[in-house]
Amino acid sequence: MPDDDPEPAEPTDRAEPTDRAESTAPTASVLRDPTAIEDLDDWGPIPDTIEGDSHTAGTILHEGPDGESECGIWTCTPGYWKCTVERDEFCHFLEGTATYTHENGTVIEVEPGTVAFFPDGWTGTCRVHETVRKVYMCR
Repeated sequence: MPDDDPEPAEPTDRAEPTDRAESTAPTASVLRDPTAIEDLDDWGPIPDTIEGDSHTAGTILHEGPDGESECGIWTCTPGYWKCTVERDEFCHFLEGTATYTHENGTVIEVEPGTVAFFPDGWTGTCRVHETVRKVYMCR
């Protein structure tokens, strides 16, 4: 007597492993030895300096959707200015020296190897003594 409920058919549309080159997953962005990179984009002078003529340059390693986040390298020549941080910013300073002074008087002395986090809305002054170079991430 024939079976009224046949065995299920073996699936024929099995997914094959995807070649990595065809993956839609995000890839990593990498900069090797960020202190040696000399081909930086000119980002212009710091507006409204109090003292000196600070000039910035850098390169963006990654920018998130709609510019909501970014990371890269930033350099700045000596000078002094008032600054307000407009987005949370994590920094790892690689070269140079600077002094960041919060409007409440708290001082952050920056030298190579300094890691700092400046929250959105941080307000104070920045005095670059020797050209600084940092890797940063803003969100």
